[in-house]
Amino acid sequence: MVPIENSIEGPVGVTLDLLVHDYDLKIKRDIIIPISHNLLINPDANIEDIEFVYSHIQALSQCRKFTEKLGVVVNSTSSTSAAAEMVKGKMNSAAIGTKRAGEIYGLKIAASNIQDYKNNTTRFVVIDKTDHKPTGNDKTSIVFSIMDDKPGRLYKILEVFADNNINLTKIESRPSKEKLGSYIFFVDFEGHRTDKNIRNILNNIRSNLGYIKVLGSYPTEGEDLDSFR
Repeated sequence: MVPIENSIEGPVGVTLDLLVHDYDLKIKRDIIIPISHNLLINPDANIEDIEFVYSHIQALSQCRKFTEKLGVVVNSTSSTSAAAEMVKGKMNSAAIGTKRAGEIYGLKIAASNIQDYKNNTTRFVVIDKTDHKPTGNDKTSIVFSIMDDKPGRLYKILEVFADNNINLTKIESRPSKEKLGSYIFFVDFEGHRTDKNIRNILNNIRSNLGYIKVLGSYPTEGEDLDSFR
């Protein structure tokens, strides 16, 4: 299960890049989880003593206003749990992480709910070798690049979905990593890739694309986190 989108910071670029360039895996489910960040410090430390804060770049970005007000130097780590482990025993350092990470590494919560916006949520996706079977209430994620950069080319591709009454639920672009000004497009839309009309749409747009990859089809309604515990 990996994060793919946050309500504050938007898409999680590293996840998208890995799905496109490095792994032949499919999205099987998605889960939306409320995210609450905490400032973790050593038991004998005081928040006034903190000079350095460590955490994953996403957590740091989601708590930017708090760390700026605190007047600390922020440092990125590979994960929030790695940050908690790193600051253990360092009286002038704190980590942004979960309550559980604090319990594991013997840290206390100096401040809770420190994210910039209280309705902070992250969309996670469950990835597997295969995607989900049709349920009748599905959505599909694809990524594609346009064959040539001409006026209206992207419009012509998206028009096919509109002409077939298929609702697009998300569209965003990212650098293709091939050259400056070259982009790939991520699109989520209603329907399963095995549906007849969806198959026809994907076949129809291929002639205008330089590259397309179906990232998976999965139920529209996100899974309950409790089902994975």
